[in-house]
Amino acid sequence: MTTIISFGILLAFALVVFCVIKWWNVRNVGVTPVHLFTFIAILFTSGLDVGLIMFPLAWDFPLYADTTAEPAYAFTNPLALEFGFWGFLIWGFYFLTTFYFCVIEPRVKFFEIPLVKLINNIVIIGTCAFTGALFLIYLPYYATFMGDGESVITEFYVITFLVILFAAFSSTDIKYVRVLSVGSTALFLALILGMWAYAGMGFGQFVDTASNIGGYFANIHKFILPLTDYHEFYLFWWFAWSIMIGQFTSRFVGGLKTWQVLASLLVFPSIPLGIWFSVLYFYHLNGIETTLLINISMVAVGIIFVINSFDSLIRLYTDNLNLSAQRLGTIPYVLGNAVVLFGLTLAFQSQWLQIQWIGTAVIGIYVACLAYIILFKRSEVMSITASPEENVLDFNKIKTAH
Repeated sequence: MTTIISFGILLAFALVVFCVIKWWNVRNVGVTPVHLFTFIAILFTSGLDVGLIMFPLAWDFPLYADTTAEPAYAFTNPLALEFGFWGFLIWGFYFLTTFYFCVIEPRVKFFEIPLVKLINNIVIIGTCAFTGALFLIYLPYYATFMGDGESVITEFYVITFLVILFAAFSSTDIKYVRVLSVGSTALFLALILGMWAYAGMGFGQFVDTASNIGGYFANIHKFILPLTDYHEFYLFWWFAWSIMIGQFTSRFVGGLKTWQVLASLLVFPSIPLGIWFSVLYFYHLNGIETTLLINISMVAVGIIFVINSFDSLIRLYTDNLNLSAQRLGTIPYVLGNAVVLFGLTLAFQSQWLQIQWIGTAVIGIYVACLAYIILFKRSEVMSITASPEENVLDFNKIKTAH
C-alpha cells in the first residue's frame, strides 16, 4: 500500500505544478459562483470532518510525543506533525480536483462515462460512511457525560443515525448547505476562542506555542511521502476525499485565477487549523483537563462538521445519480440515504471496509483520467484558455447585477 500511495502523491503534485504553470492566469468560474469567504467556508467545512475536532487531544499529540515507540516522529514536535497531517501542502490535492472540475472536466466529460460515474459515486458513498464511523468511534472520548469514555453505547448509535438523517434532509436544498457551512465556520471560531479563554493562555503564550508550527515548514519535504503507517492512513484519507470535494466545491469558485485558487486553498484553511491546533497543543503541554462544557461544545461542533461533510457529499452523489429529493420525494430521499449510509457506517466501524481501499480506487481514477485525456482529449485540454463560456457569462451577469 505504501507504494500505491507514494505513486499517487507524486503524480498529484506533478499535476498541480503542471496545471499552475500551464493555466496560471486562467479565471476559474463555477456553475454557481459565490464570494470568496463563502467559498472558503464551504471548502473548509466540506473538506474537513470530525477528526479535526476529536483526533488531536485524544490520540494524535500523545502518539507524536512518544518518539520511543515511533522514532520516525522525532525530527520535529507534535504540533508541527499535526499541522503537517492536516494543513497547507496537503490541500494541493483539493486545488487539483477543484481546478479540474471547474476548467477541464466540462471539456473532457470523463466523469460522465457510466463506469467512471458508478465507481466515483461508490467512492463518495463509502467516504461518507467512513466519516460517520470516525464520529461513532471517537464520540465516547468526548461525550464522557454519557458513557465510560471508551465504549460505544446504544445512545451513540442513535446520535450517529440522527446526525446522518439530519444531513440527508439538509442536502435536499443547496441553501441549507451554504448556511450550515458559514454557520459552522463561525461556531468553530467561537469554540477556538472559548477554549483559548478557558486555558488562560496569553497572546505571548499563544505565539510561543504556535511557533512550533515552524517545524513543519522547516521539514516540509518530509511530509510528502508516508512517514509511518499512521501518516499513510491520513494520506489515503485525503486522497479518498479529493475527487468528491473538488467536484462539489468547484461549482462555487467565483472568478479566481488559477494561482489565486491554489493560494487560497493552501493559505486560508491553514490559518484556522494552525490556531486551533496551537490552542489544543497548549492544553496538551500543560495537562489542562477539558470541562464538561468544553466536551459538550466540541461534540456539538463535531456534529455540525459531520453534518456539513455528509450533506455536501449526499447532495453530490444524488445529483450524479439523478436521485434528487424532487424526483424521489423528500421522505423516501431522506430515509433512503440515512439507512444506506448508517449501514455502511457500521461496516467501517467493524473494519469490514477500510479507507485505504477507497483511496486506492481514487488513485486509480486519477490514472485512468490522465490516460483518457492523453489518448483522446489532449488537443482540447491543451487549448483551454478559460472556464466554460456559459459559466463566465452567468458570472458576468451576476457581477453586473450587483
